[in-house]
Order: sequence, then C-alpha cells, then structure tokens
Amino acid sequence: MELDSLYQEVILDHYKKPHHKGLPVGELQVHHVNPNCGDEITLSLAIKDGKVEDLIWDGVGCSISQASASIMSDLVSGKSVESARVALQEFTELMQSKGTISGDEEILEDAIALAGVSKFPARVKCALLSWMAFKDAAIQNGAEL
Repeated sequence: MELDSLYQEVILDHYKKPHHKGLPVGELQVHHVNPNCGDEITLSLAIKDGKVEDLIWDGVGCSISQASASIMSDLVSGKSVESARVALQEFTELMQSKGTISGDEEILEDAIALAGVSKFPARVKCALLSWMAFKDAAIQNGAEL
C-alpha cells in the first residue's frame, strides 16, 4: 500500500468515526469558525494537575477539519500540557511549511497523515481549526502554550 493511500485511509477513518466527538459540556467552551469555508468547532476542555482531561468537541465541516479534530483530541487527551504544547507546535510548523518538512511521526502520530494538506494553503486553516480551538481553551484554562 502506498503511503499516500495509507494517509488518506487514516483521514477517512477519523472523519467517519471521530474520536472524542459529542456535545461539549462544562463552563469552559470555545467556538471557532473558519470564515473561508464555514467549518466550525465547539470544544470544551478541562486541565487538571497539568494534564489535559475531559476534552470533547463537536463540529461541522470538511473531512480535513473533522479528521484533524479527531486526531488532535486523541493526541492530547490524557497527556501533559507540555506534551500537548510540543504537539501543537510541531503540527503548526508542519501546516505552515508548504510541504517543505515532513513532520515528526513520534510526536504527531496520526496527525502526520495531514502533512500533505500543507501544500494547499486554502486547506491549512481547515486542518488547524481544532488545534487553534484547543490552544484557546487551554490558555483560558491557565495553561501556557
């Protein structure tokens, strides 16, 4: 199986069966919209003892934005804030690279499947939407990202 096919399969799996998707609950919720295409995400997050807990999101949009939200939620849930910060930074750099870097699979895990998106500037915002919502919610929770 070709690597591109494998990456497409990972994206489609997360799109069809998103992880951590449900009705956001709790006092701290953020809502982000991509005005270019209409993708939306509402994310609630709790951070306890320096650890990402109780992350849940709901949203509408293209397969890239929805798969990215699912992948991001898997990657940061249950992890330390520091580990989440490193993943956020690595993913942001990957998306802003315009295809010039491949990303660190050890850090990004399934998010590496979105590397090809960086070659399409109009789609980068789709991939980053949930990550920016997470960053916003984490900062509102007092985390330093």
